[in-house]
Formats: sequence, C-alpha cells, structure tokens
Amino acid sequence: MTSGSGDDTKGSSKAAKTGKAGKAEPAGFWRRLLGKSSSSSTGPAVPGETPLQQIPGLARYRKERELGRGSMGAVQLVTDTQTGQQLALKMLALQREFSADDLADVRQRFMREARAAGHLKHPDILQVLDAGEAGEDAWIVMEYVQGQDLSHFTRPGTLLPAKDVLGLVIRLARALDYAHRQGVVHRDIKPANIMLDRANGDLKVMDFGIARIADGSRTRTGLVLGTPSFMSPEQLAGLKVDGRSDLYSLGVMLFQLLTGQLPHQSDSMARLMHQIANEPPPDVRHFRPDLPESLALVLALALEKRPELRYASGEQMAQDLEAVLGQGLAREAELPPGAGTVSPSADPFAQTLRLDVPEAGQNPATPPTKADPPPVE
Repeated sequence: MTSGSGDDTKGSSKAAKTGKAGKAEPAGFWRRLLGKSSSSSTGPAVPGETPLQQIPGLARYRKERELGRGSMGAVQLVTDTQTGQQLALKMLALQREFSADDLADVRQRFMREARAAGHLKHPDILQVLDAGEAGEDAWIVMEYVQGQDLSHFTRPGTLLPAKDVLGLVIRLARALDYAHRQGVVHRDIKPANIMLDRANGDLKVMDFGIARIADGSRTRTGLVLGTPSFMSPEQLAGLKVDGRSDLYSLGVMLFQLLTGQLPHQSDSMARLMHQIANEPPPDVRHFRPDLPESLALVLALALEKRPELRYASGEQMAQDLEAVLGQGLAREAELPPGAGTVSPSADPFAQTLRLDVPEAGQNPATPPTKADPPPVE
C-alpha cells in the first residue's frame, strides 16, 4: 500500500463489492464503524467536506453519498472512476480528536496500521485498499460491503440457530488466526465490527488497526481503546496484548450470540473490570441448557483469565468448534422464559468507550505452524 497513490486499488474488482442499486444501507452500521453513532452534520469541518479532487490520492474517486458520520469524521460511498467499483472512503478528522503535540505521531501510527491491514488478504476480512494523509487528517479506502452487523443477532427474538453461530465463529477464528500470523491484532472484536450478508453468506471482520490509532496519545476527549465488555483482562489492565486477547473477545461474542447475554455485565465500570479480571464466567448452559458440554468447555477455555491458559491460536479454537459441530447439536429447544433477555441497566459497557490506559502492542509475525488443538471432551 502506498500513501495517497491509489495504485493498490487497480485490478481489485474481486476484492471489492459493487453496491446494489436500490438496496437500503444497514442502519447505523457505518456510523458505528466511525466509533460513535451520530447523524448530526454540525461541528468543525472534516476532510470529507473538501472536494475529493483537492485531496492528494483521492482524485480518482467520485463521491456518491454519505454512509455515516461519527466523532472522528465520515464514511462516504465513492466510485473508483478507473475501475467503476463502489468503495467505502473513511475520513478521519484526527486534528479534531488529538492534541497538536501528538498529531504527527498519530498520523504515522495510522499509516503503519493501515499498511499492516492492507496486507491482509482473506475472504472474511474487510480489505483495506489504500490510505493516505489529508493535511493534518487521514483517509482510508476499503471495500464496500452490504448486510447487517452481528449486533442485530444478540437480542431476544433475533438470535441465530446455534449451528449457524458456530459456523460463523469458526470462520472468524480462522480469519483472526490468519491476521495474527501476519502480526496484526484487531483489539476490538465485537458483534458490531462483524458484517454478515445472510443472502450470500459473506462475512467480514471490520476495522483492523483502527482501534490502535489512539494508543499512547493524548486525545482531546480520551482514548478510543475498545469495548469494555468484550475486552480481555490484560487489555483492560493496559498490558501488552497479542492474538489471544482477540480470541477472548471472540469467546465473549460467541457467548452473547448464543444466549443474548454477556458473560460479565454490570452498571458499574469498576465492578465490570473486577468481574472480567477475577470472576469466572457463568456456564453457557445456565442460559442455554440445550447446548452440549463440549461447547461449554470451548467457551470456558476461550474465556480463561490468563492468556497462557487460553487457546494459543484461532485455528485451535476453530478445530474444537468443528468437533462440537461434528458431535451434533441437539434439536434446539425454545429458550426458557427470560433467556437472552438483557436488562437496560446490565449492558452499559457493550459499546466502545474512551479509556485512558497505556499502549498495548501486537504479535510479532510468526511463520505458520500447525499446533495440536486441545482435546474437546
């Protein structure tokens, strides 16, 4: 990937989806991708309000419409005039969020993360096609996808069948395994960052690298570091994280997709952090008695407090989930009354919050190795 060149977008029609005329956009998804839901267009100017032809590297793109706007800027639907592809252009108003002393470092970190994400070529990871700087701000071009994010399937009456959930999480575990082997850690795995198009089976992990832009920098309003309810104990503590932290978050997401509940929840941030760090998660069968013991064991391993006791790789977790599927899931009974119900006060930290904790690192890139998965009883 080259800053501002756009050359890496040539010939990438297979990697980017063409927008379907007349199909409604997923409500609020691209706003959440920006880190804060907001429909307001007021406030300081952002790069998206400058004609694209005046921004180095973006002259080839024609703006179609705005997909969403958040605290750090806007996401635009654009057409690549050289290929005819429809893509998503994310504009980041860094100067509005970060102190002047930190802007140069933040831009460098953004470009480093964008290049790392751009090297990820996996069918279940949203492809980053190009990135660059726009004055004090930055931009990133991604493939444009349609569908719904998985947060739509975490509430009573919307839960997917357990077999479908396991199939999706197996794919996600392998996508994360691929990214981790390239030395890239996501750091904000949660349902809202996973897009699913049920019509054609497309599944995409969104926002690789974006969660780390603020690491170690002083922002005007705080640091965007992740979603507390999905964060691993080591990430909440501000320690260095690796791919096992993403697998913990994936375990939380699996738990929620199966039950409609989070394994740890509280209306107090301090209490939530204590729970995540010290209290064992409940057995998933407390909420879903129809699920097998083997699946409960997989979740218990994924949600271990100490990273060295968790799955060492996404491939190991995927293989154990495949073993669960191979044993066959019992015909899913109706959820008992109250199962999957989330009280309004019990889920205040299931959205991205701004916390001030030290910088966390990434995995070193490692050559592919085949590890024997832990047995599933």
